[in-house]
Amino acid sequence: MIRVKICGITTKEDALKAASLGAWAVGFIFHKKSPRYVGPFRAKAIIDALPPFVTPVGVFVDQKEGAVRDIAKFCGIRTLQFHGDETPEYCKRFKGCHVIKAFRVGDQFDVARLKNYHVSAFLFDAHHPGKHGGTGQVFDWSLLTGVKNYGKPAILSGGLNAQNVTKAVEEVRPFAVDVSSGVEEAPGRKSEKLMKDFISRVYIPV
Repeated sequence: MIRVKICGITTKEDALKAASLGAWAVGFIFHKKSPRYVGPFRAKAIIDALPPFVTPVGVFVDQKEGAVRDIAKFCGIRTLQFHGDETPEYCKRFKGCHVIKAFRVGDQFDVARLKNYHVSAFLFDAHHPGKHGGTGQVFDWSLLTGVKNYGKPAILSGGLNAQNVTKAVEEVRPFAVDVSSGVEEAPGRKSEKLMKDFISRVYIPV
């Protein structure tokens, strides 16, 4: 089964709805420039309310190592997603955590970059100048040819919604899919109906 991560969670209500609908993970964005930014105190309150077996993921963009560690420890997060220009050396420092390294995929994307990163999983999002994610744009999935040669779970993101996720799953066969704007009423405010429709079209036999 393909797993679902609902990212950009900002309220307990949305987190619990996502969990009840079958989300495998929920993402909390600690990048202050994001319209889906959530502070550590609010994130901790939401995480404390999550049911068992739903994984909280902290999303960071080029943040100092100490700040990441402090937030993760305070919130009880052990899965970290690095969505900026973090180096392989930087990612190695977070021993004891699951690290997901995100890559923005455009026409110039070089899949060989993956070999330098010794992380738990790779996430692939659409490249957009000046933005680190949440663009709502789809990229050319054929650019991911060869990704599985690097032996890490692949998480597909970038412009996914209920209308295109089944095709995405069939073409890419990822470990998981990641959605944010595609299930929103407004930035950081999720729609229960859109989440339900999205998840129902992901959980298909593969």
